[in-house]
Amino acid sequence: MEQEHKGSEQAKSLWLADSEKPSFPTVSEDLTADVIIVGAGITGIATAFEMTERGLDVIIIDADQVLQGTTGHTTAKITSQHDVYYHELIQHIGMPKARLYVEANEKAKELIQARVKEYDIDCHLEVKDAYLYTTEENGVKKLKKELDAYKQLGIDREWITALPFDAGIKAALAMTQQAQFHPLHYLHALIDQLIDRGVRIFEQTAAVDVKEGKHPAVITKSGHHLMGRSIISCSHFPFYDGKGLYFTRIHPEQSYVVAAKTKKPLPDGMYLGIDQPAHSLRTAKFHGEDVVLIGGQGHKTGQGGDESAHYEALEKFGEATLGITEVLYRWSTHDMVTMDQIPYIGRLTTHHSNIFVATGFRKWGMTTSHVAATLIGDLIEGKSNPYESIFTPSRLVSDAFVKDFIKENTNVAAKLISGKLKRADQTIDDLKPGEGGIVSYEHKKCGAFKSEDGDIFLVDTTCTHLGCEVAWNNSDRTWDCPCHGSRFSITGEVVEGPAKKPLKRSYKEQ
Repeated sequence: MEQEHKGSEQAKSLWLADSEKPSFPTVSEDLTADVIIVGAGITGIATAFEMTERGLDVIIIDADQVLQGTTGHTTAKITSQHDVYYHELIQHIGMPKARLYVEANEKAKELIQARVKEYDIDCHLEVKDAYLYTTEENGVKKLKKELDAYKQLGIDREWITALPFDAGIKAALAMTQQAQFHPLHYLHALIDQLIDRGVRIFEQTAAVDVKEGKHPAVITKSGHHLMGRSIISCSHFPFYDGKGLYFTRIHPEQSYVVAAKTKKPLPDGMYLGIDQPAHSLRTAKFHGEDVVLIGGQGHKTGQGGDESAHYEALEKFGEATLGITEVLYRWSTHDMVTMDQIPYIGRLTTHHSNIFVATGFRKWGMTTSHVAATLIGDLIEGKSNPYESIFTPSRLVSDAFVKDFIKENTNVAAKLISGKLKRADQTIDDLKPGEGGIVSYEHKKCGAFKSEDGDIFLVDTTCTHLGCEVAWNNSDRTWDCPCHGSRFSITGEVVEGPAKKPLKRSYKEQ
């Protein structure tokens, strides 16, 4: 395999490498608006745009930088084909609601396409068929069930027994007329529109709490109050729980992407294998050339072992399928998954009339983010929305999902116990520059990171949420909790909730 590797320069997404990063100030005073949106990814930006369409004044804040989180690390498929999904969805929520789910996502796809056209956005939007494929006989059976679901739901489709690339495919199911694009080019254009409409956007402004009431306020880490008539949590994990117990009902999963130049072109379409480990393929434009995004290797956050092995597996698959001449970028992303695999979009709980949440998009946030924008917009205006009952976070779930809930929390308990029992088998001296890991230091177990300059950063490995032991993520250089998905920086600061407090700093050696 002939490849060029660029070292640390690879560790970013193609989207971030191919776009200029806007810059916004930090909140420095108390402010007021009609709507306060927490989270400046695609959901926050799309929702803010929708609010301005309805004549509302909006403030957006982000704990980090605009579009640098999950949105900047997506594979950016604008599709209603959400893996092998609809056969089971019909079983769990019934045909009428399953039809509405499809309709909601199709309308969201059309909304994105309409905005690209209306504002003449150069975001490489291309209409393509989306394919599910399998290399196994058991997978053919699954696809046939999914085909039957497509027929019942009226989804435009095509059944195929061969695809024009070397993956040993036995069958494939196409959902026609889907799309792909450059997500950051699209969202930067929306941000320009938001600024023209007077929307105030702030970065490096972490929301830590909410003061509830008729006019609720977001309380920032710096102590400032942002008051509005409505608050919308569009952060990856809900920044405010409101006794909704979201940390018990959603879990994060990490997956990986490699952007590469290939010997063979990828045939027109977007492809997702349904076998395990799953692999996805789509093209993207980079400096005027077609490159291929190879994705997959998903696992629960904090439970995937050495991240480099996942990238190597993707490159091996890419080499076998298309031939790789150069790896341009490698990145990973984290996605929230709900108990029943349907996003939580709506009122935070039944007791909250003016606090809303959108989370749990299960890797399909391009369409569901826009579903959230229009659905929450209707709820704020007191209008009925046909999709409210499907996505409401307060919905009842079937016994099958209750069993999954119990299984998930059993997994949490197992990780809590195993993490406490696991001993450190290395010391600081064993770490190379740029590496992190669990080490023994002064007869205690702690988390260590050794910078390229040789600085040592030590943290307590006990997650400040519910006491599980964090694991080192050498891809993102974060400490990840395998129980509820909290993530921390090398210095212990909270990167992702539900944890509110940083890891304790043990020691720093210059």
